[in-house]
Amino acid sequence: MTDNVEEIFQKAGALLKGHFLLASGLHSPVYWEKFQVLQFPNYTEPLCRMIANHFRKQGIQVVAGPTTGGIILAFEVAKQLGVRGIFAEKEGDERAFRRGFNINPGERVLIVDDILTTGSSIREIMAAVSKLGGKIIGIGVLVDRSEQKLDFGVPLFSCHRAATTTYKPEDCPLCAAKIPLVKPGSSQPPSG
Repeated sequence: MTDNVEEIFQKAGALLKGHFLLASGLHSPVYWEKFQVLQFPNYTEPLCRMIANHFRKQGIQVVAGPTTGGIILAFEVAKQLGVRGIFAEKEGDERAFRRGFNINPGERVLIVDDILTTGSSIREIMAAVSKLGGKIIGIGVLVDRSEQKLDFGVPLFSCHRAATTTYKPEDCPLCAAKIPLVKPGSSQPPSG
C-alpha cells in the first residue's frame, strides 16, 4: 500500500482527464472519480486512517459526512476513532440528518467529505451540525482540489492537495474548443 494519494487514485483508474461538469456547475479538465477508489477497502481504509490520525487527539465524538461518498468516509473514519459515524442527506437546498441520526448539543464533530472543490457540501454539513448544536472540531477530505485555499473557520486536513483549474461554463476554453462535456456518473453528455 502506498501513502501517495495521487498514486492510489491513478491505480484505481480514478484520475480522469477530459472535459467534465462538476457538481458545483463548474467545468474542469480533470476529474477525481472518488468512487473508483471508495469501492476498494484496501484503498479507502488507509486514506481514512490519515484523516483519523490527524484528528485522533481532538476528542471527536461523531463523524459526519454528506451523501453519497461521505457515508463511506464517515463510517470508516468513525470506525477508526471508535465513535459514531452519521451522514446528512439533501433536503431541498440544505442538508439534514434524518433516519434517527442526531447530534447532541456540544458534541465534538468531525466533518468528512471526498473531494473539495468549492466547499458547498461542507458548508451544508456545517450548517446541519450547527443547527443541532454540535461543535465542529475540524474537516477532513480525501482531495482538496480547490484553486484557492478555502477557510471554514476550523482546521482543514486533506490527504492530498491538487489545485485544479475550473471554469465557469461561459468562460470554458474546453467548450470553445468543442470538446464534449461529460457529466461524471453518467455515460451521457449533460442535457441543456
